[in-house]
Amino acid sequence: MTTRIIAEERLNHPQTQTAFRRVKLLVGCYLGLSILTLVAIILLRNNTAIVIPAVWIRGTIVAASALLTTFFVTQMVRGSKQGYFRLRLVSAIMFVAIVVIIALPGLFPLWMKIEQGVCGLLLLGVVVIVNGKHLQSTFATK
Repeated sequence: MTTRIIAEERLNHPQTQTAFRRVKLLVGCYLGLSILTLVAIILLRNNTAIVIPAVWIRGTIVAASALLTTFFVTQMVRGSKQGYFRLRLVSAIMFVAIVVIIALPGLFPLWMKIEQGVCGLLLLGVVVIVNGKHLQSTFATK
């Protein structure tokens, strides 16, 4: 399967470049926070009141999704329609999963719900930008 690439003039449009910068910043923050959280989980692993098994699982999943999201952003910025589509999909799925995590009573400690809330806000920004009219038209199949 070949990757479809968007024309340079569409990628270099000032509005496209602004959207790319914003998405890269949001996803970079999401990745950084996810990695810091995973490091905190490792360092606090012996404190079973703070680091329960569900925290290990969720922290690992979020860090892995942040790495994937970063990869998809890189593909999108290079003009990949598949990267753009995957970014739209993963960011929306992770946002919904975070909303569920926060809404579930008692499953996760408060500190994890707060961290997930920040991740959710970052991903909401990504979802809004990548589903915006300009990027949709930039990556539209013609």
